[in-house]
Amino acid sequence: MSDWPVGVGRRVLAEVDSTNAEAARIATFLAGPEWILGLRQTQGRGRRGRPWADPVGNFAATLVMQPKEALEQVALRSFVAALALREALVSVAPTGMTALKWPNDVLLNGGKVAGILLESFARPDGGVHLAIGIGVNLSHAPQGVGGDFAPVSLAAETGVQVTPEQFLDLLAPAYARLEAQFVTYGFAPIRRAWLAHAARLGETVTARTMQTEVTGVFDTVDAAGNLVLRTDDGPKAIAAADVFF
Repeated sequence: MSDWPVGVGRRVLAEVDSTNAEAARIATFLAGPEWILGLRQTQGRGRRGRPWADPVGNFAATLVMQPKEALEQVALRSFVAALALREALVSVAPTGMTALKWPNDVLLNGGKVAGILLESFARPDGGVHLAIGIGVNLSHAPQGVGGDFAPVSLAAETGVQVTPEQFLDLLAPAYARLEAQFVTYGFAPIRRAWLAHAARLGETVTARTMQTEVTGVFDTVDAAGNLVLRTDDGPKAIAAADVFF
């Protein structure tokens, strides 16, 4: 705990329905940012309301904070969180091959090891509380989960065993350092660092929304965090989609 970020709270719950739901319940009572760690999460969820399987021993936590930027800038913290997650994973398992998958996943040896879910809640002053939910398969890879990437666990892929509390003690300082960089210098350095670890950059991918499907070469992520694909019809900037390789 010696590296725990100054001014950041730490709340560990033996059981919770969802750490993001807990963040929504307590956000108005917090004086500053706080990490909420659920050792057992009974109703975890991912993007678009999808269920997030969370066996005991895996990591389920939410950082709740009170950002000051406009909402479109607030949302860029998904990239901050992805970089912090990668840093924490590399610190415990440097031999594992990690990559960042737009918009909010972390891959380990080609499989999905972690996901990020951002949610915001209105404040009385017109601002928002931000909840950054993070799930990591530390000990177990959930079975029967669909998607383009099979889930993997840190333990099975690298042989490294780490508890949720130990992982939080690595993740929180990593996030605090990158958060300070984001607040001070904006998105540009975060964007460059994220792209340096982006999965399938320069390769053909398919982005699917509820209405459309676009296939093209993954060219970059722009200053607004959009996925930019190079297609036969020119560049296409995509704000939200599921990406398939």
